[in-house]
Amino acid sequence: MATTRATTPRTDPLTTEVVDLIGTIVARYHDEYEEVATRHALTGAQARVLGLLSLEATPMRRIAQQLKCEPSNVTGIVDRLEARGLVERRPDPADRRVKLAAATEDGRDTARRLRESLRFAREPLAELSPEERRVLRDLLKRMLGEPSA
Repeated sequence: MATTRATTPRTDPLTTEVVDLIGTIVARYHDEYEEVATRHALTGAQARVLGLLSLEATPMRRIAQQLKCEPSNVTGIVDRLEARGLVERRPDPADRRVKLAAATEDGRDTARRLRESLRFAREPLAELSPEERRVLRDLLKRMLGEPSA
């Protein structure tokens, strides 16, 4: 016999409070990200692209998908980052028709300094125990439908 699991209504006060708190955290993160990007003479969008490219070389179309924007917007952002020597374009070794955007050494260094400048989440997270941080990470991954570690 199958058991049914009670579901929490989406409009209960606790769910509303959690959603509002997540919204506040996201807004604060974006505000600080924009502020830190400006200190490095970048726009928020340029900083986000540079952050992605510092992790791995990526086709421009995939960057657009990750940022949920038009590929032409990504082209302009990459053009400006390339003009500053933070990003370079190179052929994809798996498909030479595809161009990858990749952070240069200067770009990776700038992206690292950007990440290190973000204190909003890092300082409050430091107040949580390692176990509390693991639980929070796993809950967030579960909310995103990703497997937890």
